[in-house]
Amino acid sequence: MSDPVIADPAENGKKTVSAKEISKWSMTIAALWIAGLSILKALWGLLSESAFGLDMGDIIMSGLSIAAAFSPIYFSIILDKVKEIKLGGRN
Repeated sequence: MSDPVIADPAENGKKTVSAKEISKWSMTIAALWIAGLSILKALWGLLSESAFGLDMGDIIMSGLSIAAAFSPIYFSIILDKVKEIKLGGRN
């Protein structure tokens, strides 16, 4: 009796996305969110007499919240590396 062959998901034509790539994009989006709203707040103060409505603390906390939503992905990557070091590369 032969062993069953397990197909590689990459061979099915489906593109797999790595956790590092997802985390990288979430950090990029959070940085752009904070930078974009900060610039908008500064320009709003120059061009309009009314208040923008968001404090800088609110802008930064919302950007950090976007980044924190994906922090478990980074945490799992770190734990996988620690496990790999502890077991010496064995599964």
